[in-house]
Amino acid sequence: MRSQLWAQILVALLLGFGLGIALSPEGGFLFALTADRAAALGPWLTLPGNVFLNLIQLIVIPLVVSSIALGLTSAGDPALLRRLAAWIVPYFLATSTVAVLIGTGLALWIEPGALLTMPATVEAVPDLALTQDNAGDLPERIPALIPPSLTAASLSRDMLQIVLVAILLGLALVTLPETTARPLLDLLGALQAVTLKVVAWAMLLAPVAVFGLICDFALRAGLSAMIGLSAYMATVILGLGVLLAFYMLVVRLLARRSPLAFARAVVEAQLLAFATSSSAATMPLSLRVATERLGVDVATARFVVPLGATVNMDGTALYQVVATIFLAQVYGIALDPAAFVLLTVSVVGASIGSPSTPGVGIVILAGILASIGIPAEGVAVLLGVDRLLDMCRTAVNVTGDLTACVVMDRILTPRRA
Repeated sequence: MRSQLWAQILVALLLGFGLGIALSPEGGFLFALTADRAAALGPWLTLPGNVFLNLIQLIVIPLVVSSIALGLTSAGDPALLRRLAAWIVPYFLATSTVAVLIGTGLALWIEPGALLTMPATVEAVPDLALTQDNAGDLPERIPALIPPSLTAASLSRDMLQIVLVAILLGLALVTLPETTARPLLDLLGALQAVTLKVVAWAMLLAPVAVFGLICDFALRAGLSAMIGLSAYMATVILGLGVLLAFYMLVVRLLARRSPLAFARAVVEAQLLAFATSSSAATMPLSLRVATERLGVDVATARFVVPLGATVNMDGTALYQVVATIFLAQVYGIALDPAAFVLLTVSVVGASIGSPSTPGVGIVILAGILASIGIPAEGVAVLLGVDRLLDMCRTAVNVTGDLTACVVMDRILTPRRA
């Protein structure tokens, strides 16, 4: 138990959820707290989790920059880099589209929205008022992908901009003579070593952080909210399960690996992603799993994992399309084929570059709803159970990144055949 992080996290998950349900004011159990006491206890429960997440967020930008840049330079061969870029972009787009199609098919088949009556008045969520897409037209968005400065990208925490900067830095270093590039490469190597040391310290908090975060979620949500939206939750979770099965098929057919061995290797990263709801927080562990447990080439892992944590959000895409169709069914809004095409494009586009932090999926959802004429206020109905679904879709997102690693490793390093 002391040496297996995944086992510690699993035990913390179970204990935290059980204690949270037992103490929940809505549960009616013997040890149930009053609403005021539960509200007072919540911040103390989440304290270790917030410290853990802040430690990871503190070093995620230098970790992403150093990992991608070193990954590109480690590849060495420009032809290999061109092959990697040529494969990874269509791969991510294809898997995101598959995720959207799975979610659409299940939501139309199960019709979870037909089982729920929308209240006459839905309380608006103030924070969602600022989530409409005001970025302008496409000609304005494309130049905006390049930040005016690293400081601006860091302050806004726009991970897509940071990834693009890291890719430009790595490509520039590849083209420079060895003697010119060596000082900066040594600096990037030292920067990555420092960030990984901070990660190692943060991981000591992981089980305690998981326990507190899960306990607080169960304490606040209780069983009633989850039962009321059970059909919606079941549709999302079923879709994520189908997506996981699709990943196992990809591992078998494209990576030529055993799905069972792959599943055993990635469970630790999945559990941490589930508990923290953050691909960014899981990225250091995903890098370790990819290189040490899956045997992926270091250069490939350093490039694919940080890039995937930023642009490969298949679980989030599936969740958003199910939530959109669910709310359309609740409101009685019929979606024509053109609306489904717009929904697919919007969801795939919105999932690319979305911040890999807890709760961001439901914020992006409000903008998607507005784009196809569904009242964004309906998102308030989903807030009670979003944390659980956020945990599930993040675990799937991380699995998708590691699946991409083994696929790219197979394609780019045929020696593993």
